[in-house]
Amino acid sequence: MRQRVAAKARPATALVHSAFRRQSLAMPEHIRISELRAGVITITLDRPEKRNALSIALRDEVSDALDSLTDTEGLRVVVVTGAGDVFSAGFDLAEFGVEDADFQGRLWESSDRFHETVMRFPLPTVAAVNGPAIAGGFDLALLCDIRLAADRARFAHPEQTFGDVVYAPLHDLVGGGVARDLTLTGREVTAEEAWRVGIVSAVVPAEELLDLVREFTERIAAGPRDVLVRTKAKALARLGIPPGTPTLAL
Repeated sequence: MRQRVAAKARPATALVHSAFRRQSLAMPEHIRISELRAGVITITLDRPEKRNALSIALRDEVSDALDSLTDTEGLRVVVVTGAGDVFSAGFDLAEFGVEDADFQGRLWESSDRFHETVMRFPLPTVAAVNGPAIAGGFDLALLCDIRLAADRARFAHPEQTFGDVVYAPLHDLVGGGVARDLTLTGREVTAEEAWRVGIVSAVVPAEELLDLVREFTERIAAGPRDVLVRTKAKALARLGIPPGTPTLAL
């Protein structure tokens, strides 16, 4: 049996909070940021009572955290997951009902920055999809470099019945046939089907997801940081999405 050597943890949370203070940013309330261990930091979406809905505040906290982590010494990979048994139910729909032009402008500014920051984070990212990833939650998983899923995970774009769907990252991952199917119909995909069509790299029982994530991140973190950065840059270049592309044009 392979034995794991315990890795010494470094207080990445303290580093991030220090960066937040230097930039006069509010401390995160809707996400949790782990310590740096074996080259890995985990960001957990922490609104389980709202199915980890991506509110403006949560999106901004994720964007701020990733910006603050970019130069963290020893960091090789960032994992994104959800608290409880849901990855994310997508954007907080209550915010779309706010009848204030300034608020709606802020909503889309936050969205544009969030998509750009997650997609272009210079180091590898892994989505640990612990449960349903719906609408914007599906997009968040797609914006990460690798997706690993619990068997209870589900993926869908139900927003196709009332608004624009983010298309480009899905097309890049699975091709036009599957991407058009899922974005035009909005049908739900099980974890097993997601694996068959190439949305996720592996599916395991929910209780085994953390071990699977550890296996993948150990492999990634074994690579030199500069090599990982260059490989990620090549992947982004091949994606063909110009920097600054707004959410509704993706």
